[in-house]
Amino acid sequence: MVSPAMSEANINSHGEADSKVLQYERFIDEVLKKDLQKVMEQRDAVYEQISHYLQLKNTLEALQETDSHDLKADVDLGCNFYVQAKVEDSSRIFVLVGFGFFVEMDHAEALSFIDKKTGQLTAFTDQLTKDCAKIRANIRLVLEGLRELQGLVDLPECSRREVF
Repeated sequence: MVSPAMSEANINSHGEADSKVLQYERFIDEVLKKDLQKVMEQRDAVYEQISHYLQLKNTLEALQETDSHDLKADVDLGCNFYVQAKVEDSSRIFVLVGFGFFVEMDHAEALSFIDKKTGQLTAFTDQLTKDCAKIRANIRLVLEGLRELQGLVDLPECSRREVF
């Protein structure tokens, strides 16, 4: 026969385990997954910056190949309203160097700057990718801890699927 004290201790430990499971699940949802989302969004924004710089690089290289300083372009005024613009001397351009500052450069200076800037941004995206991997590893670790807390049997590798 089971004593009332033993069954009450079993209920309390089971209740504490459920409470811990809920805390860990909340931690995964409210902290780790949100952190992962922020880092991924930041990485995507940096990739977009790299894309803009590479597009500028391609444009500058095309301008150098044509050896013409006259340039015609469609300029977006906003809300998808475009006007045709004619640039009589495109030998010098303004390049966004960061923090909202533009610097006037010739084509060679701009190409050199773009190479350096894309190198820096690529290194930053590599770090952000490592941060994503660390957060994913932490999520996996907490999920494994939850599995142990709940006494679940580990699924075979082939039937697992990613949950994040």
